[in-house]
Amino acid sequence: MRLTALLAWRKASSEPVPFQERLPLKLKPTVSGKGDKVSEVCCIQEMSVMLACFKTYEFNQALCSKEIDSFKNCYAKHMNTKQVKKEQAEKGILTPGEKKLSYKQVNILLKRYPNHK
Repeated sequence: MRLTALLAWRKASSEPVPFQERLPLKLKPTVSGKGDKVSEVCCIQEMSVMLACFKTYEFNQALCSKEIDSFKNCYAKHMNTKQVKKEQAEKGILTPGEKKLSYKQVNILLKRYPNHK
């Protein structure tokens, strides 16, 4: 049997399905911080270049010092950025345009703009 025949067999309902509210359609006043613990991956490009250099020169670190320094600088920059974001989240500083907010920053926004019924 063809698909068009199956679709023609079942008639579409002209009546819309009535909406039934099972839970109230409003936000809770706070969010939990359970889902905030996500491991971040950083400096993949620098690490792969460093490991390729190690493989090329048979793990001689003296010949791969430029790649090692590049990886260390990238990691230090990542940790510095992570520390700054953590301090901002602790203080409750909201950065305009920031897409990844911590749960504390979201709670600050929810307190600032409560959901009234």
